[in-house]
Amino acid sequence: MSIFTGAGVAIVTPMKENGEVNYEVFADIVEEQIEAGTDAIIVCGTTGEASTLTHEEHIECIRFVVEKVNKRVPVIAGTGSNCTETAIYLSREAEKYGADGVLLVSPYYNKATQGGLKKHFTAIAASIKIPVILYNVPSRTGCNILPETVVAIAEEAENVVAIKEASGNISQVAKLAQLSNGNIDIYSGNDDQIVPILSLGGKGVISVLSNVAPKQTHDIVAKYLEGNVQESLEIQLKALPLINALFSEVNPIPVKAAMNLMGKNVGGLRMPLTEMEDANREKLAGAMREYGILQ
Repeated sequence: MSIFTGAGVAIVTPMKENGEVNYEVFADIVEEQIEAGTDAIIVCGTTGEASTLTHEEHIECIRFVVEKVNKRVPVIAGTGSNCTETAIYLSREAEKYGADGVLLVSPYYNKATQGGLKKHFTAIAASIKIPVILYNVPSRTGCNILPETVVAIAEEAENVVAIKEASGNISQVAKLAQLSNGNIDIYSGNDDQIVPILSLGGKGVISVLSNVAPKQTHDIVAKYLEGNVQESLEIQLKALPLINALFSEVNPIPVKAAMNLMGKNVGGLRMPLTEMEDANREKLAGAMREYGILQ
């Protein structure tokens, strides 16, 4: 029950000067992504600043993107929360408005035991019928979903079909691939690890890089899956300086700065995120010029 194969963009949420969501620009960047070959759109994730959207804004962003995409590619809605009931509410709303799947981050701040994670995720999955992608990002949540737990969750909840793995721990991903025996789709959650995770049987990436280099990110996966591993690797390695610049400050600060440098007018960030420091912005601009996406 793969939701998608390839490169899904963890799309930013554009903002106006007054801090409101800029739906006009949102429509433009969605179209640009589809035209560039992006294989799925992930809305209201970390990169989309979901943590500072109101519930109403969160649901409206999902509804808007689903309607704009109009089934041309899958739309996956970030609906995770550290409150199980909130995640259930958001997931049901996403399903109601036509999302093709949901992305559920592990509970942050309050965290959970591995047993608690199993109960949390299976409860959310049981509340909806659409596919679920788990999201493991312990650097942000302080909570690591162990491979054994992922397998146990998927065995209990049929619609838990995949995981976005952003632990950075390739050994953990390898163990998950071995234990799941192909029954759980694995997506890289780190743009610098797309090829390594593909080599372990991964289905693709949920990508920040795709916001500024959608075709190239798509091609890393497409070339690999076509059997052209060397070309895929070359595209991956060429992008590393840009990827490093895009994570020189906490995401999505740099990627929004990069898109604004490209003239995409995605606006600023909601507090507590702040604008990129000048020195880092200069390094980012330099990496973008070297990569060929900025004059």
